[in-house]
Amino acid sequence: MIIHKYVKIAKLASLFLISLWLQAAVHTNALIHEPSPYLQQHAHNPVNWYPWGKKALEKAKKEHKLIFLSIGYSTCHWCHVMEEESFSDKRVAALLNRDYVSIKVDREQYPQVDKKYQRIYQAVHGKRGGWPLSVFLTPKMEVLDIRTYVPKEEGYGSEGLLKLLPKLAVLRSDPQALQAQLAQVQQRMKQHSDMKHVQHKEGIEKAFLSSVTSSFDAQNGGFGTHPKFPEASKLETLMTLYRLDHNATAWKMTEKTLDAMAKGGVYDQIGGGFFRYTLDAAWQTPHFEKMLYTNAEMIRVYTKAYLLSGKADYRRIVNESIAAMQRHFGYKGLFFSAADADSNGEEGGYYLENYGEIRAALLGKGWQPESIDDNLAYYGIEEDGNIDGELSLPHITSAAKPPRAKAFKVYIASLRKRRTFPFVDRKINTAWNAMMIDALFVASRMDRRYLAEAEISLDALWRRMYRKGVLYHQVLPDGIPKQKGLLEDYAFLTKAYVGAYERTYKKIYLDRAVRLASEALKRFYQRGVWYLDSEGIARADFDDRYYTSALSVMLHSLLTLSEVGGKAQWNDLVQKSVSVAVMPSESPALVSLLMRLKRGDVLVHADKMRLLEAQLQIDHIRYPYILSQPEESSEYLACTRTSCFAHAASIEALIMKIDAYKDAEPQGIHRWQK
Repeated sequence: MIIHKYVKIAKLASLFLISLWLQAAVHTNALIHEPSPYLQQHAHNPVNWYPWGKKALEKAKKEHKLIFLSIGYSTCHWCHVMEEESFSDKRVAALLNRDYVSIKVDREQYPQVDKKYQRIYQAVHGKRGGWPLSVFLTPKMEVLDIRTYVPKEEGYGSEGLLKLLPKLAVLRSDPQALQAQLAQVQQRMKQHSDMKHVQHKEGIEKAFLSSVTSSFDAQNGGFGTHPKFPEASKLETLMTLYRLDHNATAWKMTEKTLDAMAKGGVYDQIGGGFFRYTLDAAWQTPHFEKMLYTNAEMIRVYTKAYLLSGKADYRRIVNESIAAMQRHFGYKGLFFSAADADSNGEEGGYYLENYGEIRAALLGKGWQPESIDDNLAYYGIEEDGNIDGELSLPHITSAAKPPRAKAFKVYIASLRKRRTFPFVDRKINTAWNAMMIDALFVASRMDRRYLAEAEISLDALWRRMYRKGVLYHQVLPDGIPKQKGLLEDYAFLTKAYVGAYERTYKKIYLDRAVRLASEALKRFYQRGVWYLDSEGIARADFDDRYYTSALSVMLHSLLTLSEVGGKAQWNDLVQKSVSVAVMPSESPALVSLLMRLKRGDVLVHADKMRLLEAQLQIDHIRYPYILSQPEESSEYLACTRTSCFAHAASIEALIMKIDAYKDAEPQGIHRWQK
């Protein structure tokens, strides 16, 4: 009887799988041949999706259809919701197929397209957008309507697609109503256009600090209320201010934020690594996707904070986060892009724990009840749950670590091995890999074992993504890269090579940095304007919201290479490229660049062996804008762009002279530029 029972179950399972296969086979659209994992997730929708490109845009013009542009990415939770709820629904598909040409865009494949329409969303709504981004366009690519997530039926303060799609489609046959709708969008954009950018000129540092201070959450750390992002660029710039001017307020905000994140749910207390953001102000309830770029930037931040403070927790965060990226994202020295929030259809399921199950299991292993309860309390695993019903997300609730905390953590980690790790987007993205590699070079200032790992990864990335004189944007593990690199790829890879040179002084790294920067200027700098791509789809800007602006990163590297790469003319180009017509709190890396231009770099010279031996001391120089380069000399030298101002037989003596020179006048070393 038992055998017959399992045979019956097997037959039912086979029928279920066959039905799924048949359902998928019925609907196959033009995305089926696309390499993007995100587009592949929609390849069997009943919607007649097209990838971004001329074919779809020309089809809309030829057939006089509206365009529905849907932008998202493979590990986006609400993108999954919209796909399951609407794009798999035959009624929604029928409306889209009848009246629209539907285009699906992977924002990680085409960040310049995403940037263009995110800017339009902000201009229309007066606030930032997100994903999925839903754009309704005329055949001429004029914006009729723009939204983020749109439900199938009315809800979440939005009319549903079943109502919205036919309402907009009617405009095709009513030119007057169409123009009225376009005019309405333009009017809303005009209303919000005058409230953002202000000229700050010499006061941009004060404007930045004032803005950041006003939004600082003194109770929980971080900035604003919710959702709350780590904002690595903002924290790095605050540390730069602290190093420049001993600004206690800047350090207090940084330390409070880093301590709160290190204890909170935004950090994976068991497996290491940061989630992308939290839904609450107290860093407790994350959106569970893990991005390579988030962790790369936070590794940099915590390393720099450790070098300033010596806090053991910061060192632990760096080590655990690197290990987490290598464990789940690592691939032949390179790194995959992201991990989904969902596990087996449950958001956060991989990371959540059950109080009763853990307590019962540990009692069975011979643990004392008091020890179990102390550790459950320390890790915030509550009897009634803290995030989803009876489930809890571990977070640190006390400064006092109980006995056996390490063993408890190991046990929780063992529970995860029985679960399905969330879907990993296996794209190898050049920019994001370069960010991670640069983070390893920065972390080598804390622990030299990361230096060899960084060099191996940098070589692997170059061999994989730089082919026959062309840098490419991304590729799947078994694929051949085809999409040419964007500004962000050149910017972050140039930065990684600059970082490699600063740690090793190997000429090949400097040569490659200069080569990439020169190519970037040819491809993306046209008639005094920087673009995100070589086709001019979107201008580059200084917005650091998602991760540090590629333009700010490129300009920092150009400035460095103007000093150590023999490209003095790039200094003038950088000064022409910067802008003070920005919101400083949204462009922290630019603020740091402007401070750097104002105060000037200090170059430390000595022969190569002396510099390598002195790296630890050089890393701890308080002044943030220190560069170093080998030069034949029997002493250590400290120089500006135009002349040397100090020399000494020891690095310690030279550092004392740098400090004295820097503090010689209230304006710091601004005089060095005179």
